[in-house]
Amino acid sequence: MQLPWHLYVMAALYILAGLNHFRKPKMYLRIIPPALPKPVLLNKISGLAEILLGIGLCIPEVSVWAAWGIIALLIAIFPANIYMVTNAKAGMHLPKWLLLLRLPLQLILILWAYNYT
Repeated sequence: MQLPWHLYVMAALYILAGLNHFRKPKMYLRIIPPALPKPVLLNKISGLAEILLGIGLCIPEVSVWAAWGIIALLIAIFPANIYMVTNAKAGMHLPKWLLLLRLPLQLILILWAYNYT
């Protein structure tokens, strides 16, 4: 089964984002809501999940499961996006309009992943 080229683009984005969790952990730790326990562990888990799911998207036998995993991950990290909007430090001094734009972007990313389920 031949996978579409845009699936590989999506996979590359998630793999690179996942690697970035380990390269620049402070950036991600800043956006984890304080109500969540063990932020260092959560950062590592989410980064590893992005890497593994990105790789899974490239394997025809598991690409559908990986796409569902991406959807679940995007839903799980949505509180971080809300926290970025509501907390100036977590928002990394980005303009409020840009942070608000991230919220519907999550839906677009979910729909993109859903195309491969």
